[in-house]
Amino acid sequence: MNSGINLGKIFGININIDWSWIFIFLLVTWNLAVGIFPSVHPEWQPGLTWSVAILASILFFASVLVHELAHSVVALARGLPVRRITLFLFGGVSNIQREPTSPWTEFLMAIVGPLISVILGIFFLFLGDALSGFIIIPSLGNPLTAISDLNPISTLLFWLGPINIILGVFNMVPGFPLDGGRVLRSLLWGATGNLRLATRWATRVGQLIAWVFIILGISMVFGLQIPILGTGLISGVWLAIIGWFLMNAATQSYERVVIQNLLEGIPVSRLMRTNVRTVPPDLYIQDLVDHYIMATDERSFPVISENDLVGLVSLEDVRKVPREQWDRTRVESVMTPRDKLSVTSPIEDLSVVMERLSEKDVRQMPVIQDGLYVGIIRRQDIMRWLQLQSNTPSHIRTNE
Repeated sequence: MNSGINLGKIFGININIDWSWIFIFLLVTWNLAVGIFPSVHPEWQPGLTWSVAILASILFFASVLVHELAHSVVALARGLPVRRITLFLFGGVSNIQREPTSPWTEFLMAIVGPLISVILGIFFLFLGDALSGFIIIPSLGNPLTAISDLNPISTLLFWLGPINIILGVFNMVPGFPLDGGRVLRSLLWGATGNLRLATRWATRVGQLIAWVFIILGISMVFGLQIPILGTGLISGVWLAIIGWFLMNAATQSYERVVIQNLLEGIPVSRLMRTNVRTVPPDLYIQDLVDHYIMATDERSFPVISENDLVGLVSLEDVRKVPREQWDRTRVESVMTPRDKLSVTSPIEDLSVVMERLSEKDVRQMPVIQDGLYVGIIRRQDIMRWLQLQSNTPSHIRTNE
């Protein structure tokens, strides 16, 4: 299930804040209020310093959101569904439901984010300079002195400008799945005509860059001075964590492409179960446990009334009911009703179904044909089938 805070929708896309985002928001605000702003404006009162710091953090993450919206808008324009954008510990991510359909689409989707960030950075710098009476550009020989004379809004803008430009440049590092890595993949895809091969090569470059980040981060912890990045425990650990995150993201992105490639063109009917026992809605939970759950290896059961699917009851539903109430609680009172279930059809592509199972974090999905229940497709059966295929990542395991 999705955790965090939902901020609403923009262009039909859900905007979410993951709980981990709160940590980085507080960290950025603290760094601005305690370190950066007091160093250039020691005359500011604490209330003003913290107010500007909070506003700067909000506008920075709004800029990150605009960066992700740029990716998503291009994806929507190219016919790719986008379910949500999530702001989290390492920035933002657009949940685009399918891989791009062509190298050109991939290139456009990838390049627009960094481009927007750089444009935003230049705009903030120009606006800050305009509000200050254009005193910064002529004073580039001694920028700190010039910035110390700025009002709070101009100071805020002169922080937002470079940080957005840095964000855009950093995302162009050719480490898949960063934007630069996706640009690299689009070029490799266009050259080879093979998305899976292009993803493999881009992933290897991404993993190499991730190792560079990790090694540099550890070196910084032990005192190595890196140009621009600096040195020290906090900066080093942070860079190493970014490298670790990039390593995992690159591996997972490649696995996703492999899985989609293997499942494409295979209908649900190939792997769906048609012999799963069904239960009536008036069955007591005690009977469900004794005669169904304990008697089979199934974790969920379709609830059928007059040959019609009315819901799905699972082991998780049973666990919500106190043991002493099992003999007087009926299935219909704990099941997930049909109108809240995600269902599929026998002819739907397994790659699409797997995405939906993962997105909704459910283990199974009823299969409906002509309005009638005909079977159930389980994530563990799909994963077991994937393990039997050649060239599937060996560490993929069935999610029971």
